Amino acid sequence: MQRRFQQISFPQGIRLWSCGKELPRKTEGNLACGTLFVTLVTQEDVQLMVDTGLDAFRFSISWSRLIPNGRGPVNKQGLQFYKNLIKELISHGIEPHVTLYHYDHPQYLEDEYGGWVNKRMIKDFTAYVDVCFREFGNNVKFWTTINEANVFTLGGYNDGNTAPGRCSFPGQNCLTGNSSTETYLAGHNLLLAHASVSRLYKQKYKNKQGGSVGFGLYLMEFKPSTSSEDDTIATQRAKDFYFGWFLEPLTFGDYPDTMRRTVGSRLPVFSEEESEQVKGSSDFLGINHYFAASVTSSKSNSGDPDFYSDMGGYVTYIGNTSVPEYPVAPWTMEAVLKYIKQTYGNPSVYILENGTPIKQQKDTPRVEYLHANIGAMLKSIRNGSDTRGYFVWSFMDLYELRGGYHDGYGLYSVNFSDPHRKRTPRLSAHWYSDFLRGKTTFRGSRGIKELSSSS
Repeated sequence: MQRRFQQISFPQGIRLWSCGKELPRKTEGNLACGTLFVTLVTQEDVQLMVDTGLDAFRFSISWSRLIPNGRGPVNKQGLQFYKNLIKELISHGIEPHVTLYHYDHPQYLEDEYGGWVNKRMIKDFTAYVDVCFREFGNNVKFWTTINEANVFTLGGYNDGNTAPGRCSFPGQNCLTGNSSTETYLAGHNLLLAHASVSRLYKQKYKNKQGGSVGFGLYLMEFKPSTSSEDDTIATQRAKDFYFGWFLEPLTFGDYPDTMRRTVGSRLPVFSEEESEQVKGSSDFLGINHYFAASVTSSKSNSGDPDFYSDMGGYVTYIGNTSVPEYPVAPWTMEAVLKYIKQTYGNPSVYILENGTPIKQQKDTPRVEYLHANIGAMLKSIRNGSDTRGYFVWSFMDLYELRGGYHDGYGLYSVNFSDPHRKRTPRLSAHWYSDFLRGKTTFRGSRGIKELSSSS
């Protein structure tokens, strides 16, 4: 296992996120196609986890690193890297929670048949995941198939501002794509791929390995921007489109009535067999949650429809846009968990991401944010939510989807200009460690300020 950050020395396939021609914007990750510098978890990082008091760690497996061309031979060096990481975590009593798809797949599959807009992706994804189950499953009990399926689909196929950069959205200058249809087609294939993987696990691995397979979404609480009836109705539509788009098929076997009426023939249809396969295919729901948004009703535009015009509402971030950190608003976490409990049969839930970007070492606002949201989660559990785990995003600074290396989400800061990428604990790392070890009770704002002044 590599002990320091460095350029990947073992072979890996060209990744979707390392091909600049697919991205309509420039980021630090937008390097020459096939040349991508990535950060690897090291043995020292695992020791930091132990020192912090973590009993679980969530990470993603790169399809391109494991099977460079998307299918075919397995890269032995990539396979060994993940085996070493998992072994290192297990040896220190840290439970691995593995995400199988985190916005990225081999560019070869995108070039060959268009990636997720083609049903061929389901077979290739299932074969890749089969390798993961076979090689890592004896030590991994928690698998999330897709990270933030709704955000990945919207960014990649409706807005075109994230990989693979497909859209017909005005002003985005995408080279290819159709926001009217591909958004829903890609989402449909993600659901079918998840169901295929879930079925594979139950038939081939579950009895021996005893793990579970879940599905990940990015969920916000939505509030009407005014007290008008139009905005109230639009808010429920937003929930149907953001939550129900994936959760209704997973829970009930089909898309929300609102979407079927509005999107019409552009929305793919599940066959009876597919409906049965998708329904109940998720052992848990993985939620990435950060903040709330307001919804204002809007009329459909006269141009080509897309996800937002179909939804019939404008979504606006609730917070102060002049500061980077998100507002401390625990009611948003409570509201999301309550809605899931009441609407989708109270599924098992893991909070897979929750955090706020702050670059400063003395990150008191992050401590207040985490304190409030963990408290809201615990309150939701007492009120009947089947929430079973919580992960801070993130353990250390890393490459962010939109912010690159500029956002500091980590409990530990990383000096990216240092060749050794030195990690330094922020105030929040000390607070979180004390909390996990039971050395501190939930602090009020006064107690957090005292912690800040003593650090």
